[in-house]
Amino acid sequence: MLVSGPNGAGKTNLLEALHVGTQGFSPRARSDAQMVRFGAERGRVTISGRRLATAFATDVVLSKTGSRRASLNGSSLRTPEQLRNELQTLVFTPDRLAVVKGGPGTRRAYVDRSLGRLFPSRAQIPVEYAAAIGQRNAALRRVQGGVSSHDALVPWTESVAELGAALVEARLATLALLEPAFAECAGRLGLAEATLAYEGDPPTAGDLERRLAQDLERGTTGAGPHLHDVQIEAAGRELRGYGSQGEQRIAVLALVLAEAQALAERHGAAPLVLLDDVLSELDEHRRRALGELLDARGQTVVTTTSPAALPVAPAQSLTVRPGEVRPA
Repeated sequence: MLVSGPNGAGKTNLLEALHVGTQGFSPRARSDAQMVRFGAERGRVTISGRRLATAFATDVVLSKTGSRRASLNGSSLRTPEQLRNELQTLVFTPDRLAVVKGGPGTRRAYVDRSLGRLFPSRAQIPVEYAAAIGQRNAALRRVQGGVSSHDALVPWTESVAELGAALVEARLATLALLEPAFAECAGRLGLAEATLAYEGDPPTAGDLERRLAQDLERGTTGAGPHLHDVQIEAAGRELRGYGSQGEQRIAVLALVLAEAQALAERHGAAPLVLLDDVLSELDEHRRRALGELLDARGQTVVTTTSPAALPVAPAQSLTVRPGEVRPA
């Protein structure tokens, strides 16, 4: 689906509404008040569709002052974010370039979100590991302050080692699923020899014990997957420091498309893919390549200022004007 319209017409708002209605949260707004129309107290997003042969309907209510509420097929959900367990939506926005340009924490978070979508049974491992690290760091500071013994550290050290090893294993499995499609998509978009590589080894209790003096001095755990990184390269060049903005943009786009392919192959249903302003910095050859890549996947919504920006015929074309969405 191609969504076109002038700048400021509301194209990104439409994509944001699709994300809120299928995932229960916004990919860009920090608070619900930012999503509610000026002068209104509440907003609402309702979506109906099909996932494979099963129909679904969602309803998400936003409030400037109250909590967000959501329902799926008429049943209230405990939290709106539970929608992401039932429906899968991936999004590309220009600020997602931080996945390549930003620090290791941004890449770790991206991989952990992909991990949760590809391996739902392992989705809690990053959360559990973060909690164990927090508990061990608190125990380190208590020992440092003389209010606790070294023995109190032992169970948290063992927990960090066990969960850290599980997290590294899950991240490696995630990258193994993503990398072939990532290389293919990036290559077709003009970024040759693109690779993903995990940097870091699983922690062991022995490793953590050997660096205990350093950890006590600093009051933090200085080894483990909370400090690891993912290298995104092309032809041996690390794109964070040696890639142009165009190459970084293609890399992030290829990551989104790779995950969409991996999800479709693993779960049998393609996710909804939202691509905001993805065409503006692609030349005609790459735009055509993108159109061909999208043609082989599930439903994708692409925004642009000009319908002519996509050199392949979309299945559906909409025009956005302030307060109005209509067929092109």
